This record gives sequence, C-alpha cells and structure tokens, in this order.
Amino acid sequence: MPRNPRHGHIATRRRHAAALAAAMACSTVLTGQGPVAADGAPTPSVPAPHLDWSPCVQNSPFDCATAKVPLDYGNPGGRSVELAVVRHEATGPGRRIGTLFFNPGGPGGPGTVQMPQNYEFFPRELRERFDIVSWDPRGIGNSTAVNCFTGPEQAADWTAGKAAGFPVGEKERAAFAAAYKDLVQRCEQKDPELLRHVSTADTARDLDGLRRAVGEPQLNYYGISYGTILGATYANLFPAKVRAMTLDSNIAPSAWTNNASEDARLTTFLRVGSDRSAAATLDRFLDLCGSTGEARCAFSAGSAKATRDKFDQLTQRLRKEPVGTWTYAGTVADVVNSLYLVSGWAGLAERLEALWQGRTPEPAPFPPPPPVRGPNPYLGEEQAAAVLCGDSPNPRDPGAYHALEEAAAARAGDTGRFWTWAAAGCATWPASPDRYDGPWNRRTANPVLVVGTAYDPSTAYPNSQAMVKELADARLLTNEGYGHTALLNPSSCVQDHESRYFVDGVLPPVGTTCRQDTPPFPAPEPRGGVATGGGGMAGLLP
Repeated sequence: MPRNPRHGHIATRRRHAAALAAAMACSTVLTGQGPVAADGAPTPSVPAPHLDWSPCVQNSPFDCATAKVPLDYGNPGGRSVELAVVRHEATGPGRRIGTLFFNPGGPGGPGTVQMPQNYEFFPRELRERFDIVSWDPRGIGNSTAVNCFTGPEQAADWTAGKAAGFPVGEKERAAFAAAYKDLVQRCEQKDPELLRHVSTADTARDLDGLRRAVGEPQLNYYGISYGTILGATYANLFPAKVRAMTLDSNIAPSAWTNNASEDARLTTFLRVGSDRSAAATLDRFLDLCGSTGEARCAFSAGSAKATRDKFDQLTQRLRKEPVGTWTYAGTVADVVNSLYLVSGWAGLAERLEALWQGRTPEPAPFPPPPPVRGPNPYLGEEQAAAVLCGDSPNPRDPGAYHALEEAAAARAGDTGRFWTWAAAGCATWPASPDRYDGPWNRRTANPVLVVGTAYDPSTAYPNSQAMVKELADARLLTNEGYGHTALLNPSSCVQDHESRYFVDGVLPPVGTTCRQDTPPFPAPEPRGGVATGGGGMAGLLP
C-alpha cells in the first residue's frame, strides 16, 4: 500500500523506489457525552502519562518525550506500551494559546519524523500561538511497534518475494497472496497481544491521555488523510473534549467502516473512491503537462491529447518490457504517489520522460532526516496493515481481488489496478476487537472544520462532503486545487481560515472555496517589468 515520502498515507509501505477563542480553551463548562469505549461502555479511568521533555538531539528546535500508556484500556493495570512524542514550542513570545496535536496520516505515519519534516507548512499564526505536538501511534515507528521479522534482512527478503506496486499476471497474484498470508502468520506468532490493540480507537484514547498530559482541558487537533478518521473517532469517543479540530483530506467514516458491516464487497480504497480520484488527478496532470510544453513539463507531447496518448503508450510498453527495475506496476505506483505533492509534478514528468526514452530514472528523493531521535525508524508494511486491516473491512477471499482490479481498471485505468491491490494484505488479516464502528454523530463541544481538495489522488473530495454530513457539527472548506492534503499543497486562503478557526473559533462561511497558491508547472518567477502584472484571472485553477 502506497506511501508518499513526505507524510503518512492511508496504506502500507509499498513505494516503488523504495482554536477558538483563548477564553474558550480555559472553559470548564463542557457539553456532550463523556468518553466511551468502542462498544459503548464507559472507559476505565486511566492516569495521564508523564512527559519528561528534553531536546531531541543537541541544538534541535524539537523536544522529545516518551509516554507510557496501557496496551489494553479494558485492563489498565496490565501491560503498557510506549509512545514516542515530539514537540515544537510556540514561537510567539507571550502569545501562546495552548497545544495543537497533529497526526500525519497513514495509518502508519510516524509523527515524530513527519511533523518535524513538515513543520514549516503549518500556518505561521498556528506556529506562533501553539505548541505543535505529534507522536508515533502505538504499533508504529519509534513507539512500541509491530515488527514481524527478526531483522532488516528478513524483512527485505519478504518484500523482494512479491511484485513492486501490484501483481501483474496469475503467477505474481499467487505470490502476492502467499506473501501476505505469510506476513499475517509471522505477526500472529511474534506479538499477537500487541496486534489486537493497535486500533484507531486505542490511538484515540492515547491522544486523550496526551491531551491530559500537557494540561489541556480540551483538544486542539489537526489530522490529515487517515488522521481524519482518527479525529472523527476521537470526536465521538470524547465529544465534550473537542475545542478545535481540522480534518484535511478526509476518509468518510461510512467508507472506512463499510457502514459497520463485515460483509465487504469492495476494498477500503475502492469505497473511498481513491481509484477514480487518482485517475481524475492523473488526467489533469497529463492535460496540464501537455498544454504547458516541454520547457516546464518534460513529458509534454505538445497537447493534452498527445500527452495522454504518450502516457498510454508508455504503460503499454512497460507491460511488455520494464526499463531496468522500473516495471509497469512499479511505475504506476510511483505516478500515484508522486501526484500527492504538486511541487513534485515536474520531477514525475522528468522520470516519465526518462522511461519514454528507455533510460532508468532516478527515484524521487526522500526528504532529509529531521533533527530528532530515531529519524529513520523501521516502517514495515505490517505496521500500517495492523491498523488498516484490523479496523476497516475488506474482502476476505484473496481470489476476489483480480475481478475487483479489472472492474476498477474499467472505470479508472491504471490507477484502479493500483488502488485495488493496496488493500490486498487485509484479505487474511484478523479484525481488531477494539475497533470503533460508530456512531459518528455525537455532538461535539465545538464544531469541526473539514477541508477537502478537488483533485486528490488518494482521498476523493466526496469523502470530505460525507464527513460533514456524518459528523454532528462540521463545516466544509473546499480547496480548488490538486494533490493530497491542503497542508502540504499550501493555500494562503485555507491557512487564513484555519488560523481564524483555531485562534478565534471563527468558521469560514458556508460554501467557502479557496485556491492553491502555486499551480502545477508554474512559470519561472518574473523579474520585474510588465511581466509581474497579475490581473483579475491570476491564480485561478488551470
């Protein structure tokens, strides 16, 4: 399951190359229900964990700490697990409001790495007014992690035993299914107790413990991608504790839970509409590339249609013969992942052009490690699978995925194949006993801000519309742009609305639409003269 190198994405690691007014925060007058367990029973009282902050590494602007929390909140006196936590203190002297918690998505995104990597993307006013805190959720990264192998070599051997991206042909499909069946067996043998307690509901309870640990009476939270499901889960387990919550690039709760039904005919990502949304985003990439020209998009064939045809011819060639290690499926995986960040579209075009010319391209570079402890933790596929597959129902017959792939390909082309197989590891994975299936409409103490992007290659825009309908009190802010999350594809308009919401409690008016700051394949910066002029249509979505 794909992962963009800049942030955690709603799947496992199968990358090809690789708040409201300040007075409100202190209010003790709360409305709504108290915390409840996934089955509706009251959650046992658990003391807040202790956070002993210290610089992550020498001269780092980030502080690190370790929290100990119960493995099983139903048995708080039993085994504990550790959570790796990171913080950047508010930068505005005397203007601090409180703490803002951030989840970078996934499942499986290590917050102790990805929040520091992406810190500068947070709106300036939020960085000035809030300590920004993130953590590696239980089962992930530098926290007590799901790791089903004896070491890196064994993990690498397992990965090498299946196709990159997704399987093509009967032989690869059989190897794919066998690999994931083997992975489940390894994980159940290694630490079955941990495997049963890495649900989103468990992590929501951890988040509430961290909120209490930093002394916040209510939660300020920013979640992207899978982090939106975590936020929605928290909002319904702890509705009275929501001060301000922004959910960016959403997964509809009804899609995540399959409407609380075990009988899953479609995979999680097909229910989310990731296949069609990725296809629409890829079409825009190719159209804009073709109309831009080779000077700004290396893969351009001179027109939108010619560039789409060129891409189709390239994928057909790769199906017959790879270019070096770049197979058809691996290339499609790289394309989908690279659509996440508009700033990476030019680099994607260069890789596609290299393949067109029969040259092996350099893979997209990973961002440099941040100045924190454990900047490169183990992030095996089993970590994201433990959360995704335990929480979200998927077809249980490995043999069903090929037919689903063909149906998805008929409506979404190559991206349909990619997104179908992104959940194939769930076919034989055990369901979590702690998962939360709803309800999703418990009234929160304060409203939730939902942000959705029009052309998102992962979480289709209708999911953001659905999130607003399924939550009790939420407002939609539409980002007319491209890529996965408005946070990482910045819009000053979105940032201004988020800042007013988190600081003053002001929601954008109903129906508000924003646009991205920088369009795909931007023209070189002008150097004065008439070229610097904008005009009434400047900045509109291409």
